[in-house]
Amino acid sequence: MLRLSCGLALGLLAAPAALATAATADEVTTFTLDNGMQAVVIEDHRAPVVTHMVWYRAGSADEKRGKSGIAHFLEHLMFKGTDAVPDGQFSQIVEAQGGYDNAFTSSDQTAYFQRLAADRLELVMRMEADRMRNLTLTEEDVATEREVILEERAQRIDSSPEALFSEQMDAAQYLNHPYGTPNIGWRAEMAALSRQDALDWYGLYYAPNNAILIVAGDVDPAEVKALAEKYYAPLAPSAGIPERARPAEPPQLAERRLSFSDPNIAQPYVTRRYLAPERDPGAQDEAAALVFLAALLGGNAQTSLLSRALTFDQKIAVATGAGYDATSLDDTTFGLYAVPAPGVSLATVEEAMDKVLADLLQTGVDAAQFARLKTQMKAELIYRRDNVGDLAEDYGSALTSGLTIADVEAWPDVLQNVTAEDVITVARKVLDRRHAVTGWAMRTGAEEKLP
Repeated sequence: MLRLSCGLALGLLAAPAALATAATADEVTTFTLDNGMQAVVIEDHRAPVVTHMVWYRAGSADEKRGKSGIAHFLEHLMFKGTDAVPDGQFSQIVEAQGGYDNAFTSSDQTAYFQRLAADRLELVMRMEADRMRNLTLTEEDVATEREVILEERAQRIDSSPEALFSEQMDAAQYLNHPYGTPNIGWRAEMAALSRQDALDWYGLYYAPNNAILIVAGDVDPAEVKALAEKYYAPLAPSAGIPERARPAEPPQLAERRLSFSDPNIAQPYVTRRYLAPERDPGAQDEAAALVFLAALLGGNAQTSLLSRALTFDQKIAVATGAGYDATSLDDTTFGLYAVPAPGVSLATVEEAMDKVLADLLQTGVDAAQFARLKTQMKAELIYRRDNVGDLAEDYGSALTSGLTIADVEAWPDVLQNVTAEDVITVARKVLDRRHAVTGWAMRTGAEEKLP
């Protein structure tokens, strides 16, 4: 998932994990406070810096119908301040200490983070604990920030044909489940959000027993726990936090197709998303196989199956790709795309894309290519475990998506245990067009007719 800082997360094709260097930062300690707040401490003593994060198990998919955008709206309002740290001063204080802070909202979580010198950890922990319970909001605050989020939607969604197309794809993919509602919200509902809506959301979900503390960097776990006991433990837990049982998606029985045109689309493209299983507690095998399937089909611009067939062999596409985000509370999607070369129709490139999938299911995975993928995946995992920021995000996103510490720790081994047969088995299950949405994006005036 692509995260937009101080804003929202849009469901797009997942990017490869970032690479880093040097020794592994994987000394992880966990504890739970008496009020139910879970904590993860990741030690990395190579630099005197720390990342402090608070993740809430509340995202856009937890919103009530008709109140879309409230999770992201409250994220903005959390910077309005408290009696102890007035409006706007939170970020100013962090910046004055040589650090930076931000926040993001996605379907399954909302997170706040600061990165600064390790000896300033107590400062940001005190301020974050303060605004967990003591946020002050005026009608003026709400009115001002409501205009900000409406302008954010105008800039990031309404003026971007790619974002609008993705929004339409999501709505077609999920008929009943709230993953079909945009993280930022529908404009009409955003414009109607009130101060009381924000306070209701804040009072319901912003509590220590609905939050996860992640501290990563040059820290001592015992000292982190002492600070957490000092600042977070006194906060009373909330009763009545609802179970995260979202409306179920009815079985999809037929492929859905949509055609989207916009005068600002410079290059037409075809994309398809299949409903796919996510990582589940104690059952991550299928998700791990889908990670390899995405890498096999579209993970590398030179060697992946789609690229080799459509871009190099047939020369009918200028770009192809595949992506899968395994970490999600409910069923996620597996996506493919292809951008046709000049003079090539969308129908032609889609047909060629389907032939690559059919050939894979018929002939299986090339043993040499799969061996290379396993080696590359192992290297990426090692590098990712070296990056303390990546590790912090891995734990936070997993724990707010229903997974456990044991699941996070087991994930590297689960990935390495995937076989070529596992990949084909899950491909046969997921790559079923009856469970997919296929979309064509075209420039207005140059539309092609859907088959």
